[in-house]
Amino acid sequence: MIKAVIFDFNGIIIKDESIHQQLIEEILLQENLVLKPGEYQQICLGRSDRGCLRDLLASRGRIVDEAYLTKLITKKAQSYVEQIKALEKLPLYPGLHDFIIKISSRGFKLAIVSGAIRKEIELVLDRAELKEYFSIIIAGDDITTSKPEPDGYLLALERLKQQYPELNLQADDCLAIEDTLFGIQAAKGAGMEVVGVANTYPFHMLQRQANWTVDYLKELELERIEEIYSPTPVESTVNE
Repeated sequence: MIKAVIFDFNGIIIKDESIHQQLIEEILLQENLVLKPGEYQQICLGRSDRGCLRDLLASRGRIVDEAYLTKLITKKAQSYVEQIKALEKLPLYPGLHDFIIKISSRGFKLAIVSGAIRKEIELVLDRAELKEYFSIIIAGDDITTSKPEPDGYLLALERLKQQYPELNLQADDCLAIEDTLFGIQAAKGAGMEVVGVANTYPFHMLQRQANWTVDYLKELELERIEEIYSPTPVESTVNE
């Protein structure tokens, strides 16, 4: 049965991909490099800033150490925080607040697994008045790998187990909500089933990889998914 729902952040909680692309472009320009058309979508969507920047730089023959990557990521994070603070209204997805309150009230434990750094995630959740609903946050600064590797989801599962030992939580008790192909692969790699939300990729592309797909998060009917997770047993009959 579903006991925990694990959310991606960018593309599920907040519609901020254009901000991230702009900031990655600025970082590359400061390195005397230019982001090619379509390159952000191919390399960065669904991945951490560390994985994104590492691969972008490597594609130009620039191999940098972790300390240098951390410096670039910190600079980008500062710019992101400034932009978010300057926004009069956060670009949250419609129906998000009501959806989170609804599923939390039904007893599901909620977590976030994202490549974004913790400062960015907590800033948005605080401003959106949603932080209290998420007991676990796995951010890009908690792990060194990036989606599609399953490490973030596996760490979230471990921390949920530690916080709620009475649930005897297993991977197949967790439902992940993702908007990218890399994110879906990461959750499935951790043994979880996945809802794909067509915020970033077309519905038909997500449908090929996710267990369930919806156009908008507010359309997700957890009751129907629960029926599939825990089908009503058919009464057996005995022939006399």
